[in-house]
Amino acid sequence: MKALPTAPQEKPPGKRMQNQRIQNAVPHFSLSCFPWKKMAGLLFICTYIVDASAFRIQRMESTENCQDHTTYFKEFVALKGEPVILKCPSFTFKHLDCSNHPCNLTWSKNDSKTITPGGDEEPRIWAQGDALWFLPASLEDSGQYICILRNSSYCADVSIHLRVTEKTDVTVIVYKQILFTFTSGKLVCPDLEDFIQKETDLELKWYKDFVPLDEDNAKFKSLKGTHFLYISSVSSKDSGNYICEMSFTHGGTQYNITRMIQLQTFDQEKRVSPLIVFPDQKTTLAALDSKLILPCKVFIGSSKHLDTDVGWLANDTYVDIIYKHGRVTKGERLEIVENDENYIEVPLIFDPVRVIDFYTDFKCEALNSYGRQVLPTRVKQGASSFPWKIAAIPVALTCLILGGLCMHKCWKRRAGNGYAIAKL
Repeated sequence: MKALPTAPQEKPPGKRMQNQRIQNAVPHFSLSCFPWKKMAGLLFICTYIVDASAFRIQRMESTENCQDHTTYFKEFVALKGEPVILKCPSFTFKHLDCSNHPCNLTWSKNDSKTITPGGDEEPRIWAQGDALWFLPASLEDSGQYICILRNSSYCADVSIHLRVTEKTDVTVIVYKQILFTFTSGKLVCPDLEDFIQKETDLELKWYKDFVPLDEDNAKFKSLKGTHFLYISSVSSKDSGNYICEMSFTHGGTQYNITRMIQLQTFDQEKRVSPLIVFPDQKTTLAALDSKLILPCKVFIGSSKHLDTDVGWLANDTYVDIIYKHGRVTKGERLEIVENDENYIEVPLIFDPVRVIDFYTDFKCEALNSYGRQVLPTRVKQGASSFPWKIAAIPVALTCLILGGLCMHKCWKRRAGNGYAIAKL
């Protein structure tokens, strides 16, 4: 007798299926739930900001405790292969008493390590006193240099910008000088004092519009032992570019020093009217939140100092009216005599520089009974002394918090799905 067929019995679930159910029931972390495109963009921005701040860490370590940060108004331009001397401006250290409390001056470049003084085996760049020497300068020397003067109770730093160009770009280094027609005058080869070893050995070569001047020319005369070029009976044709060259020897190596002078000639009636010779550039670099001293230098010839008034305007309004709280002020008037001619210098002081200054039209005004001249200039943002290392902290925290929220949301969603599967 055949046995009746019985219904097939269901096999108990195996281990593999049980494990699959357990995995579905337990919440876990899955990479698929992340908005990767948004996170990647956020991570890139955070990384960029933090990396950018790393370039300024050294500056913060050396200057963050300084009470006074100043941007030097003048950009130094030098030729490749020539010796260069950067000097730390002493007028910015009025608050430092180095007589009773010894001061220490250090140099650094582009927020990098400190430049040490030269020893017996001097490197190409070395510090000596308040000066930084380049023997010679190279193109990679271009950048921002910071001199820091500190004592036990006070610290101040000054940012100076150096630009090194090729020898063929000599026209970018221009010193403006003025002579009047129908008189005898002299051109001065500038900024040689620190390179002159013996006055008796000083001998310059002069060029006009890149053509050597004839030594036998009675109109132009350069005397050995002086850094002057005498011009007799100046005429309007004498205007143009002059180049003076000097030889300098250091450590058995001879270098050439080149200066270009742009001579402007004026008729006699202009001799008593004011002529603004500085600022000689349309823009001045300044670091945000630093102190900036921008002088206005006015040539007044043979006229008296008291006859000429020099002031500063901001958007065609005098600064003492528009800046009532004194953040931007007109400094003390300085009367100067150079090469037997009279100058007046009045600085514009920013303490400190704000963002609004980058969008303000500043003008230097020189006025007397013979005439008036106005020279506009702009303040442009340069390297900032703002503590980027501190600013990077909240950015990094923001990235961390956003990443944590995304992870939490993803975890919560996966946990809810797992609980529903387990319940079923």
